[in-house]
Amino acid sequence: MPKNLKTAARRKASVRRNLRKVAEAGRPRLSVFRSSKHIYAQVIDDVNGHTLAAASSNEKDLRSKTGADTAAATAVGKLIAERASKAGVKNVVFDRGSYIYHGRVKALAEGAREGGLNF
Repeated sequence: MPKNLKTAARRKASVRRNLRKVAEAGRPRLSVFRSSKHIYAQVIDDVNGHTLAAASSNEKDLRSKTGADTAAATAVGKLIAERASKAGVKNVVFDRGSYIYHGRVKALAEGAREGGLNF
């Protein structure tokens, strides 16, 4: 396995390990996936194994010239917060995966906080 993949896998495992420590019983997690062109977010209930809400920059109403900038990530954050509140979720645990809390991931988190999610 190349060194950069080992580093990402180690970072992801570290984040998930800390999430298990922080997560309360029944507290869903806000999972983020960042590709080169888009950003995706899901609110997942790990106890029941269901996705409660999802949003991405690839949706028709958010599709712009590009989904790979901080403005699109902020819009996705606000949309996921709106959909999560419709599903009855206010408190989540932020799961950034193997991504560093910077740039688009940080913009999505700030947009979700502006939208009303607590983490």
